[in-house]
Amino acid sequence: MGKFVVKKTNTGIKFDLKATNGQVIATSEVYSSKDACLNGIASVTKNAPVAGIEDQTQEGYETVKNPKFEVYQDKAGEYRFRLTATNGQTIAVSEGYKQMDSCMNGIESVKKNVVDAETVEE
Repeated sequence: MGKFVVKKTNTGIKFDLKATNGQVIATSEVYSSKDACLNGIASVTKNAPVAGIEDQTQEGYETVKNPKFEVYQDKAGEYRFRLTATNGQTIAVSEGYKQMDSCMNGIESVKKNVVDAETVEE
């Protein structure tokens, strides 16, 4: 079972979604309040399980309707994903992965781990 870890930063409050093994699989933006952060968690919990996957690494890729996971390559050539809500807002992002398969596994892990994830504060 995954868990959302809510923590304060110098500029606000954010969450990390951690897999059962403790590995961070998605991170939020920095929110200005705890309530906004908890709303972000609720949005990820609602959207991730039903989100499609849009592979932006393919030329002429097919656009997928929100909510969706957008898979892309960063400037360093690593694969990343961002989860967008129904309104198109980015609600969680991944770390960089060297392999596309690892990135896709990260998405599956998010979809699986949000279902019963508890929320804890650090």
